[in-house]
Order: sequence, then structure tokens, then C-alpha cells
Amino acid sequence: MTPSRTDGDRPPSRANEPHPDVQAFLEIYESLDTPDFSEVTPEMAREQLATMLEHGDPAIELPSVEDRSIDGPDGAIPIRIYEPSEDPQSDRPLLLYFHGGGWVVGSIDTHDGSCRKLAAESGYPVVSVDYRLAPEHPFPAGLRDCYAALEWAEDATGDRDAAEAGDGIAADSDRIILAGDSAGGNLAAGTALLARDRGGPDIAAQLLIYPATGDATETESYEENAEGYFLTADEMAWFRGHYFADDIQQGNVYAAPRLAADLSGLPPATILTAGFDPLRDDGAAYADRLEADGVPVTYHNYDDMIHGFFGMIQEPTNFERAHEAYDDAIADLRARLE
Repeated sequence: MTPSRTDGDRPPSRANEPHPDVQAFLEIYESLDTPDFSEVTPEMAREQLATMLEHGDPAIELPSVEDRSIDGPDGAIPIRIYEPSEDPQSDRPLLLYFHGGGWVVGSIDTHDGSCRKLAAESGYPVVSVDYRLAPEHPFPAGLRDCYAALEWAEDATGDRDAAEAGDGIAADSDRIILAGDSAGGNLAAGTALLARDRGGPDIAAQLLIYPATGDATETESYEENAEGYFLTADEMAWFRGHYFADDIQQGNVYAAPRLAADLSGLPPATILTAGFDPLRDDGAAYADRLEADGVPVTYHNYDDMIHGFFGMIQEPTNFERAHEAYDDAIADLRARLE
């Protein structure tokens, strides 16, 4: 019998073995003899990920998918806007998405499928942000881009005339959702903390998908899932080594929100983790910290899944459990915002 997700189960566990879909994927992945990211240059890793995630035509068609650029702190930031409605209404939430990839790899292209699915199934417009990557742009460059995108989103929403003229987005500036997976989840959490501390734009909710929030090396899941389950401990060290120009920055609370002394006043959060993920306990610990400081949290642990499963939604890696995770996440957002 396939294990179901475990809601509110902290500390979270992993199933006795990965889901059959995951086992089949891992067997194929290992047979390709693909080098770990930790064994190649960042440029090669980016090409490797892009090839791995390359698909044909999009699995989900939308009324509009538009590439734009917005002003950033050090130049233009590319964004991609996913419009799920033929008749956009200005009272909808807006989902601002930050892609994963260890702050070193990934792009709006590698996460196109996830953003299309979030837009189509939620009915909310999604804005995907192509923030700057390390090591060319180490911390806090990517975070600064994400915060700039949040400020832009606040300004761009709420004005239907501006949206129809192509200058804005028909959505409610009071219902902006910050979302991201892995490193993108870290950036979403960091952006939320930064907005609170700066008195910045209001954020209605956070959707954090297996986020990096603190020192995962101290956790049980880091030890038990260190290798053999797609994301490895060596790769995580490689990512951190490129992201932080100075080791002392790893203690910065905007890079590791779980280290912040006070998390009160942050937006309600939905946090998703995977049983066979080195980051599982890191995400669960952040859920605990938020809850302890009075922030409403909904937590889902998919105990037979691996890191990255949220993006495995079309052939040749089309996981039923990943589709369940979208259903859960969107149901949580609707319960909070509608």
C-alpha cells in the first residue's frame, strides 16, 4: 500500500521505501551516470539541468504567457507572467514564484511547467522571477532581486486599466503570495522576513516547497538522505559554497530565516516537505518556529517522495503524488485567501 502524505506530523518521517514512481526515476537517473553538480562547473550544471528538464510543447496551455523585464537593484530582472483567465479580474490573488536550483542553477524556463500548473489550477496569475544566480552574483543579489519583484508586484496589481494596457496585472495587491521551491523557498521566506522588517509590501501567504531555512547539516534527514535520493549532501555543500562569498553570511537571518530571533508577524505559511529529502527536517523545523511565534502554518510531508518531486508533473517523470501536492497547496491557499 502506498503511504499517504502525513499532515502536521512533526518531526516528519520517511516511508519504508520511496514510492514506486520515485524508485523507477532513481533507477533511470542512476543508469545515465550523470555527474553530480558537485563534480562540474556551474555553467555545466546549468546546461545539465536544462537538458534534464527539457520537454516538448508545454503540457498546459494558458490564455497568455508573457516574458517581460522589470527594474531591479542592479539592472533589469526578467520575469514571466502566466495568465490563466480570458477575462482577468482585479480581485484575484497574485502568486510570485521563485524557482529552485540551489541559487546556482535553474531559471524561469526550468520551472515553466510548475508555474503553468499553479496558474491553471488556482486561477491566480503567476509571476516567475529570473533572479540573479551565484557564483557570479552571490548572496544577497538574488534576494535583492526577489524583493524588488515583490515591490513591483505591489505596484503592478489592482489597476485593471493598467493591466489591459500591458503595464500591470489584474490582481489584488493585498493578496500577494510568495512561493518557491528549495532555494526558491528560501528566497520566498527571506523576502517575507525582509518585507516585515522593512515595513514593505503586505504579503497574504507563503507557499514554501521543501525550503532551505537554516543549517540542514544538523538534522537527521540530512544524514539519512545524504546520497542516493537525487539531491545529495555533497551537492548541497557545493551550492552553499557558490552562494556565499563569505562563510559568515550563512548566519545572516535573511539567508537562513530559521535563525531569526523572532518570526512573529510573518504571513501564514503552507510548507511542503518530502520524506527522502535532506531538507525534510529543515522545512519541518521552520514550520515549528513559525507556529511557536504565532504564525498560522499548514504542513504536509510526502513521506515517500524525494527532493524536486513538485516539478515532476509531466512525462517522462509524471508523479501522481506531485499532482496531489498541487491540490493540497492550492486548497490551502484558497482556504486562506478566498
